[in-house]
Amino acid sequence: MEPPSPHAGTDIIIEDARWRASVPDTERVVRRAIAAVPRQGGPDFAVSPPPSILLSTDRVVKRLNGHFRNRNKPTNVLTFEPVSPQHGGDIILAYETVRREAQAARRSLRAHLSHLVVHGLLHLAGYDHHHPGEAREMEGVETRTMRALGFGDPWRQGGKVRA
Repeated sequence: MEPPSPHAGTDIIIEDARWRASVPDTERVVRRAIAAVPRQGGPDFAVSPPPSILLSTDRVVKRLNGHFRNRNKPTNVLTFEPVSPQHGGDIILAYETVRREAQAARRSLRAHLSHLVVHGLLHLAGYDHHHPGEAREMEGVETRTMRALGFGDPWRQGGKVRA
């Protein structure tokens, strides 16, 4: 039996049952991703307020993306900065988009979910990928974290780097 996770305080809300049906032990997968990030140079949510994670649908993410970012389409993951020092921020994932991307990249939904949780956590910690230097740094932490979790490089697809 595993010891209790230091990330047990992270609220994981599974709004769409397809997440549980497609990713057995969904909460455990998310908590493992959160725990792996600080070991690879990312933020440690055991010493700062943990984020809330919502596993939702394209419809919900599209509505939030339109309202808060003026983009009227779903996306794989949205992150929202903490509203107070006691709150760790929010990470929201869209089931249909995440599933479609995983299939297109020929990776498991478990691997892609893990990657996008890591990606969201890094955004909450201030990482970004709008400039080449920032992108290399963020992708390096993501790649190390995914390898530590037993997955391949999330930026490679069929032996080629994704653009």
